[in-house]
Amino acid sequence: MTNAQVTLIQIDNYGPWTVTPEPRREVDLQTLQSRLYADLSQLIGNREGYVFFTRFDNMIAVTNGMDEADHAMIQESVSNRYPVTVSFGVGVDPSPVEALSAATDHIQDAGSAQEADRTEILRGTTLDPDERTDDDVQIAHFDVNDATGKYTDQLNAFDSFIHIEQGYAELMRYFRRAHDGLSFFVGGDNVIAVCPDLDEEAYQDAIRHVQDTVEVELKVGVGQAANPQTAGMAAKHALEECREDGDRVVID
Repeated sequence: MTNAQVTLIQIDNYGPWTVTPEPRREVDLQTLQSRLYADLSQLIGNREGYVFFTRFDNMIAVTNGMDEADHAMIQESVSNRYPVTVSFGVGVDPSPVEALSAATDHIQDAGSAQEADRTEILRGTTLDPDERTDDDVQIAHFDVNDATGKYTDQLNAFDSFIHIEQGYAELMRYFRRAHDGLSFFVGGDNVIAVCPDLDEEAYQDAIRHVQDTVEVELKVGVGQAANPQTAGMAAKHALEECREDGDRVVID
């Protein structure tokens, strides 16, 4: 039984800040966003969590094992390093989609993302240590079959990117709708998904759907553990078994 703890990270008052006192250079905004993501990735990763960039001004993290004090410390670190602050909403549910919905409600109930007086919100409930189990987090690591041979070494870089993005986009839509999983592109031809307690057939179904819809072939390794990092490493090892044995799905 999974029990995902999901944190929505939202930059406070970011839209107005980008044009005050006048519009800021896009290259500077892109640099700030990428550095903030890198810092959050390290800060949360050091606490055994995962963070995914999504829109950059909104990021989604899987934070099983982190408590309220951990979240507050990260907010303080960001405010000490950046000209912007971040708000956190935290949700817990066996379904990652429902956990994210709860986290989103906590932030939205505190006010608009463009309200200057809504800063460093920290709302929601983290998992009590006594409630945690070794199976709370299921992570799936998807990979495109022979992306180098089919795309990277055959097509120009932009067309390769289109094929990979089509596969990711279709997986993201279908996996969320059919199986309550949250899928995130993490670079190259890799997608990491935070999942409820799914069996092999659910993953086979998602892979078949993507192949039938956009003609992108996937394989996936799946891991389950008490925290995202351990589950993610198990998923990576399972994915390597796919490569070695030719399987489409391996669950650690």
